Amino acid sequence: MVTLRAPSSLPTTEESPSIPPPTLQWLYGTWSVTHSTLPMWKKNRNVRITYTPIPNTSPQQIDDLVSYQPLKSTSLKKVHGVDKPFAVPNTKPVEGGADGELASLAYQWRGKGWLVIASSKWEILGYGEEEDTGKAWVVTYFAKTLFTPAGVDIYCRKGKLKPETVESIKAALAGLGGEVAKLASEVFGITMDEDRTD
Repeated sequence: MVTLRAPSSLPTTEESPSIPPPTLQWLYGTWSVTHSTLPMWKKNRNVRITYTPIPNTSPQQIDDLVSYQPLKSTSLKKVHGVDKPFAVPNTKPVEGGADGELASLAYQWRGKGWLVIASSKWEILGYGEEEDTGKAWVVTYFAKTLFTPAGVDIYCRKGKLKPETVESIKAALAGLGGEVAKLASEVFGITMDEDRTD
């Protein structure tokens, strides 16, 4: 069962459920971006994103590193930024439990280096583990930037999700209505090298 909430910055036609945030420890590490609506990923492969805690920041900030390769090149390209949490409107703050400090459901991203002029907001719409395989997944929404349109990404911790899991996620997005439903129809699979399982 896939439960997704609507991004706070977009109107929807259906009432959106609320979800508890995951722990930061669960979110940290490297994810493969397996599906997206971002047009630039149609020309690239092996898209991965790594979240790492930035020491001595409160609330906790996250180092955000995206790496990818062009379809017909072995060169590795990277986009580096910092994620600062912000409160999602109409939700109550949740205190960290026994499992550790909780992530935010929403972050303000700002690029590093020459991309420092770029910023965006992204939100966790849902997450979970695939039945049978136990593979962790996350669905995120990213707002429009100077360089990219608004859209959604599907992450998987290792390898690829089963087609039926992806279809369930797309159906849950469509069920939110409005602009999110439109994005659901634009989701495509990102090319991954078959021998990569991380």
